[in-house]
Formats: sequence, structure tokens, C-alpha cells
Amino acid sequence: MPDETTPPTAPDPPPRGKIAERLLPGGTEPDPRFTLANERTFLAWIRTSLALLAGGIAIEAFTSDLFLEPVRKGLAAVLLTLGMLLSAGSAVRWLRVERSMRSKTPLPLPLIVPLLAGAGALAAAVILVIILGGSA
Repeated sequence: MPDETTPPTAPDPPPRGKIAERLLPGGTEPDPRFTLANERTFLAWIRTSLALLAGGIAIEAFTSDLFLEPVRKGLAAVLLTLGMLLSAGSAVRWLRVERSMRSKTPLPLPLIVPLLAGAGALAAAVILVIILGGSA
């Protein structure tokens, strides 16, 4: 018979799958709200990468009369490459943040932010040069 002054112990959590144990070894389960916030951030990055992929496809498919072929292909390649890198980077970012929360260490810097900003600025600069060059 348990002592009335001893608080009840929490049941052991169910075992994680082999993949989860391999990707997220050790540490303690964070508050589910933080894990879900991390997942929402991951999904926002994925949504952005899909928009970049769609933009690259649209530029290649629908702007043959607006841009010279090398410019069109180059701009489409920049957007497609950026979408691909952002998609992969968002998965790495999600995993690094999840591991950090489980080990109670500072969150890692988002290295995909400068990549996205730089490539977005490059794509915008190319379009700006074309627009300004075409009106002169």
C-alpha cells in the first residue's frame, strides 16, 4: 500500500521509434508547445521553399518573351536552387532546434536566413536591372 505522503510517479513514456531515437538521442522531452512551434516554423520555411520553386518554374515557363534566354534560365536556376536549399536547410534547422530544446542548450543561429536573404536580393537585383535596362 503506497504511503499517502509520497507523490504518485508519472508513468514511463512509451518508447520512441528507432528513427526518432537515432535522430533525437538523449535529452528530455520538451514542452509539446515548443515542439509544435518548431514544427510550425519548419512548415513556414517549407511553404517559402515551395513558393520559390513555383516562381522558378513560372519564370522558365511563362517569361520567354520578357527575358533573354540566359537571363531567364539564370533567374529560374537561382530560384529553383534557393528553393531546394531552403527545403533541405529547413529540415536541418528543425532537427538542430529540436535537439537543442531536448538538451536544454541555446538555440542555434538560423543559417538559412542569410542564404535566403542573399539569394532573394540577387534575384531582385537581376529583375531590377532588366526592368531599368528595358525602359532606357
